[in-house]
Amino acid sequence: MPPSLLILHVALPLVTSLGLLSGCATTSALQTSQPTASELPPAATISAENEFVPVVRYGRYTLIELVPELSQRDLLQQVIEISIPPMLDANVGDAMHHVLLRSGYRLCDDVAANALYRLPLPAAHLHLGPLMLRDTLLTLAGPAWNLSVDDAARQVCFTRHPTPTPPPPGPTSAATATSPNNAVASFEPPEEARP
Repeated sequence: MPPSLLILHVALPLVTSLGLLSGCATTSALQTSQPTASELPPAATISAENEFVPVVRYGRYTLIELVPELSQRDLLQQVIEISIPPMLDANVGDAMHHVLLRSGYRLCDDVAANALYRLPLPAAHLHLGPLMLRDTLLTLAGPAWNLSVDDAARQVCFTRHPTPTPPPPGPTSAATATSPNNAVASFEPPEEARP
């Protein structure tokens, strides 16, 4: 190999690698002002108070937290999809017993709620879900009933909404009868026109 070619063959890769290395070592003048720790936003700082969450490897790429799910802690948050067995005389009480069958709760024996339990079951309630258990019970009861839960006894009770009482009819004063804001005003003829 001629000496000029040998120099080119060795010198060219050497010069190229030195150029690359020197390019990596240079810093620009714009990077000289680095933000200090006090200038960083609070979200960028790392907290040393990280809470320990126990996990277990499940499969090759999956880690699962060892904490109970919300529906396991609050049983009324469990999601259910239910089909009530078709019966000719199905009532709301039968449907509620069926919904609560494996939920961990039971209906309370309240005399006032028996009126609700004896109501016929609408056809629209034969298949419900997916809904949370609380929403399913409220759907079956309807808007006239309040749901109350005794978590210690795991009982579900229903009470009737208080019915609003209309104000008693009272005598209207002359000022309210002649008010322009009233839609209905009383008209009394003058005394001369009375018989």
